[in-house]
Amino acid sequence: MNQTTDHPQLLGESPEFAALLRSLQVASATDVTIMLLGESGTGKEQLARYVHRSSARREGPFVAINCAALPDGLAESELFGHRKGAFTGAVAEHPGRIAAAEGGTLFLDEVGEMSTAVQSKLLRFLESGEYQRVGDNQVRHADVRVIAATHADLQAKVEEGSFRQDLYYRLAVVPFRVPPLRERTGDVPLLLTELTRRLAERHGLVPPRYSREAVAQLEAYDWPGNIRELRNLCERMVILFAGKTVEVGNLPQEIRMSRRRRWHFTLPDGGLDLEELEQELLRQALDKAGGNQSRAARLLGLSRYAFIYRLKKYALL
Repeated sequence: MNQTTDHPQLLGESPEFAALLRSLQVASATDVTIMLLGESGTGKEQLARYVHRSSARREGPFVAINCAALPDGLAESELFGHRKGAFTGAVAEHPGRIAAAEGGTLFLDEVGEMSTAVQSKLLRFLESGEYQRVGDNQVRHADVRVIAATHADLQAKVEEGSFRQDLYYRLAVVPFRVPPLRERTGDVPLLLTELTRRLAERHGLVPPRYSREAVAQLEAYDWPGNIRELRNLCERMVILFAGKTVEVGNLPQEIRMSRRRRWHFTLPDGGLDLEELEQELLRQALDKAGGNQSRAARLLGLSRYAFIYRLKKYALL
């Protein structure tokens, strides 16, 4: 499914990504709180914008706030607002991001970095729609749809006590795992071509071409920085090789030298039961991790959410 959109983060034909967009389309028809779980650089904010544009709130504002970028002392004020004189430096009224998102969508990026003091007030808002500005006793109400996102393992944060369990369940009413680029089958060449074209147009340059070998090397790379890393590479190639052909030797060293880890495993002549093998790997991972589900998930290269899903699938939990 080729998504024609202004945002390359929403461009893709892989079944993994197409399934995510279909599910988000269904969720966007309601006001349910959504949690986007995924690595940095996978385009979670653009997916949140996609939900907003697909919803009945599309004519309202879309307000984004990066919780990780806010100092603890300013987070509450930035989110809920403050009265003039509420604290040193509060020289004017500030309505806050919640009020700014009235009738629309509030996107809380990196919500796992929010301080525990602000978490409790956010929970109250999610449950009742009510909040108070810093230094103000007046209870206010806002009609806002909340979408949260994080790259962190929130279940692990709940276990260690740095994230409220009740808030976690309130935010993750409908959680969606955003697949990393390395798991999006066949999407690297598509994104490579489109990003290169758009960036060349932005810089007023002739887009470079990529040799077959260069494309194969890029497909074999793990892309730890995901689409953000791919975009940066494309911009570098546009600047340095405008109108030329990019060969493997022109790629950054970390990409040229990378090789995806391969299993040294031979399928038995008589075949095997794939589900039985998966169950055995799940059991072994739990044993090696001493029962710690987060650690076991990492041993298998899964998110904790995906790991628990598989445990429940096979009634191992």
